[in-house]
Amino acid sequence: MSDLCEIGVEEIVEDQPSATTSSSSHLPVHDVQTNQQMCSQCKKACTPEPSTSDAGVQASYGLFHFAHEHIFDKRRFHFCTGLEDYDLFKLIFDWLGETVNELTYYYGFQPSLTPEDQFYLTLFKLRSARSNYDLSGVFKIPEKEVTNIFVTWINFLYHEFTELNMWPSRDLVQFYSPSDFKKKYPSTRVVIDGTEIPLKRPKQPSLQQATYSTYKNRNTVKVLIGISPAGLVTYISTAYGGSASDKQICERSELMNMCDPYDSIMSDKGFNVQDLFAPSMVKVNIPEFFRKKNRMSGKSVLQDRRIARKRVHVERVIGLAKTFKILSLPLDNTLSELADHIITVAFSLCIFKCSIVHVDA
Repeated sequence: MSDLCEIGVEEIVEDQPSATTSSSSHLPVHDVQTNQQMCSQCKKACTPEPSTSDAGVQASYGLFHFAHEHIFDKRRFHFCTGLEDYDLFKLIFDWLGETVNELTYYYGFQPSLTPEDQFYLTLFKLRSARSNYDLSGVFKIPEKEVTNIFVTWINFLYHEFTELNMWPSRDLVQFYSPSDFKKKYPSTRVVIDGTEIPLKRPKQPSLQQATYSTYKNRNTVKVLIGISPAGLVTYISTAYGGSASDKQICERSELMNMCDPYDSIMSDKGFNVQDLFAPSMVKVNIPEFFRKKNRMSGKSVLQDRRIARKRVHVERVIGLAKTFKILSLPLDNTLSELADHIITVAFSLCIFKCSIVHVDA
């Protein structure tokens, strides 16, 4: 087996400095009057003036500068951040805790934006995939400061999300499983599938070979995603070069040890990994292979259709994550160094969204 086929993204790129805490002072907070002056033109163009009743609600939200005009426009807030509304944004921001005021930044200097604005900028870039130069014009800050904020916050969010225990217990998975799923595949612990994120062609020949995907016919990074039957993202693997096969990524994952005996997993034909899970007494439900047979029995066809109807939910979750356009457009050389972090953050944010799997699915 070629070593290049198994090269992970973290092995072929330089490490980015992580966002850690320090004893630095709190970031400056813009007062409401300054915010109103700087946003006056944008508010007139985008939204009507809030009513008197809205003013009290605004004050209770603790307004920050750039999302000021979007708090009461859920559609626009969702368009800009990928989150349903400001309440969810505030919930995640509060969950991050006081560490947001004590970050050690990539370039070593404190940005002029408040922590909430920095979080908003990070989500804005994930959602829209706009260039740092473009965002510098939107947020009225230098391009270097945009880079400083995005790199720091992506590292920070990555470390915060990876500390979460996203793997639920067997009882919890079965309790929230859709009724039809629970009836036909009651032992299913996770539904897995792989997805690829496009890259711009690297300059080094070794990186070109390691990231070239014959399936996509271009350079990519590949990651393994697992969801519960209810549609919750429960597993995100390390990102690997596009030349790695699905089986190689699955072999390097921790899924064999994470599943309990007599559990089952569901996957597509590309994950022919029964031999990997057999020692752990874990069953793999995948569509049947034709091999040398000219036809399949009616029972096999019905079984494959049932598996396909259940397995499709993981593809829907992957599609939901790729509404963050940064995962759909080719990552440049700078962002490719953060590919593992960007993918993890984007899929982790899907945890906070409503499930796309119906309770009777």
